[in-house]
Amino acid sequence: MPKKIKFGTDGWRGIMAEDFTFDNVRLVSRAIGDYINSKGMAEKGIVIGYDNRFLADRFANTIADTMVESGIPVYKTETSTPTPVTAFAIKTWDTAGAVMITASHNPPEYNGLKFIPDYAGPALPHITGEIETNIKKLQGGRSGTMTVIPGKRDQEEATALAEMPVEDHTPGLTMEAVDGGIRPEVKEINPFPGYSRHMANLIDVKAIGRAGLKLIVDPMFGCGIGYLESLLRNAGAEVHEIQCRRDPLFGGNLPEPSAKLLGELKEWVLEEKADLGLALDGDADRFGLIDSDGSFITPNQFLPMLYYHLVKKRGMKGPVTRTVATTHLLDRMAGEFGEEVYETAVGFKYIGQNLLEKGCVLGGEESGGLSIKGHIPEKDGILAGLLAAEIFAVHGKGLREFLQDLYSEFGSVYSNRLDVHTSPEEKERVLAEIQDFVPDRLAGVPVEKRITLDGVKTVLQDGSWVLVRPSGTEPLFRIYAEAENEGRVKELQQEMCNKLGLE
Repeated sequence: MPKKIKFGTDGWRGIMAEDFTFDNVRLVSRAIGDYINSKGMAEKGIVIGYDNRFLADRFANTIADTMVESGIPVYKTETSTPTPVTAFAIKTWDTAGAVMITASHNPPEYNGLKFIPDYAGPALPHITGEIETNIKKLQGGRSGTMTVIPGKRDQEEATALAEMPVEDHTPGLTMEAVDGGIRPEVKEINPFPGYSRHMANLIDVKAIGRAGLKLIVDPMFGCGIGYLESLLRNAGAEVHEIQCRRDPLFGGNLPEPSAKLLGELKEWVLEEKADLGLALDGDADRFGLIDSDGSFITPNQFLPMLYYHLVKKRGMKGPVTRTVATTHLLDRMAGEFGEEVYETAVGFKYIGQNLLEKGCVLGGEESGGLSIKGHIPEKDGILAGLLAAEIFAVHGKGLREFLQDLYSEFGSVYSNRLDVHTSPEEKERVLAEIQDFVPDRLAGVPVEKRITLDGVKTVLQDGSWVLVRPSGTEPLFRIYAEAENEGRVKELQQEMCNKLGLE
C-alpha cells in the first residue's frame, strides 16, 4: 500500500518512483494551491525553486503547471537554487510563498517538497496540517496516489478568472487567454541579485576584504554551487572551490556537511594553508566548518561564537532561541548579557517563529541550521559561511582559538548525540516507560528539572543535561547529552541507556 503523504520536520520527503512520484507531486501541489486560494492570496503568486537532484527541474515544472491550473501565477527559478535563496525570493517578489523541491541532505534516491509561507520561513504545523487535510479531501478519503482531475471547483475558479480584469493579477506576469477564461503564465526569475544585495548589507564585507582571507568552499555537489564563492570573492577573499559541479549522486556520499563527510575539505584546508573551509548541504540551508588547523567546528560550538560576536562586536541586543537539543552554553551567555533564551521543539520552523515574534538576534539548532535578526526566518548555510568568515576577519584568530576564549569566560562544555537502534516492540516499551521516568539523581548528580517539550530532557544541578528523543520514522532513540567534558557526557548517556534498558 502506498505510504501516507505527511509533512515531517521540514516538508514531505520520499523515495523517487516509490512514493515521490509525479502524480503525488501534483496532488500535494494542488493541496498547496487550495491552501493559498483559501487564504485569498492567489493573485500574489508563488515562487518555485529546486535543487540538483534527479528530475528536480521536471518536478518543478509539474508544480508550476498545477499552480497555473489553480489560478496562481508562478515565479520559477531559472536554474537550481538554494532553499534560503528561494525563500528570500518570496520577499523580493512579494508572493504568497514558495515551493522548494529538495530532499536536503538525504540520500540521492530521495526527493522532497516543502512549502514556505509568505513570511519566508518554514511552514508551522497548523499550515502543514491544513495542507494535509486538503490532500485527504483530494484523495476522497482514500490512501495512495491519484491524478488530480479538474472538477467543479476548477470550473468555478476558471469562471472567476474569466471575469477578472487582467490588470488585477500580479504585476510582472503576463496572462494567457484560454478557452473559458484567462490563466496566469509562468515567469522565470533569477533571485540571486536581490539576495546578493541583501547579504552585502547584512555581512561586514569590508572586514572580510581587509583580512585577506584564504577560503575553501565545498557545496558538496548541491545547488549552493556558485553562491557562497561569488559572495566571498566580491568581498575580496581568495576562494578555492571543490565538489562544485552538479552530481545527483553527490560523489557517492550524502550531501551532509558532517565531520565524517568533510574529509576532502579538511585535506584542502591543510594543503592550501587556508583560513577556513566552508561547506553547504544539498540545498545550502545547513553549514559545515573546518578551521585552519583541520578541526571540525560543530554547530553547537559555532552558535555561541556567533552569539558573542553579534552582541559584543555588532552591538546587537536581544534574546537567543535554540532547540531543546542545542547547547546550553548559549543560556550561560544570555544570562551574562541579561537576555532571555527561548527553547523550542526540534525543527527550524519553531526557531523561525521566535525570530519573527520574539525579536531574537540569533536562532540555531545543533543539526546545522541558523539565521539572525535582519534576515529571513529560514535556516541559511550561505549566511552561516559568510558569518564564519566575518568572525575570523573581525577577531583575527581561528575559530578553535576563539572557542577556547569563550570557554575561559563562560565555562567549557562538550556536546554529543548517541543513536541507539531498537526493535519496534522495544521502542514502544521505552516510549511507555519514559513517560513516568523521573529520576532523583543521574550519574550521581541531583536532577534540577524535567522538560517534555520534545522527548524527555533531564537537566541536572551542575548544568549538564540528557535528552532522549525518539525518531519519528525508525525504531531508534537519539540520546543527546552535554556536560563539562567528553567522559562525563559518555557517562550520562550510558546511565540513561541502563535506566531505560537500552543496549
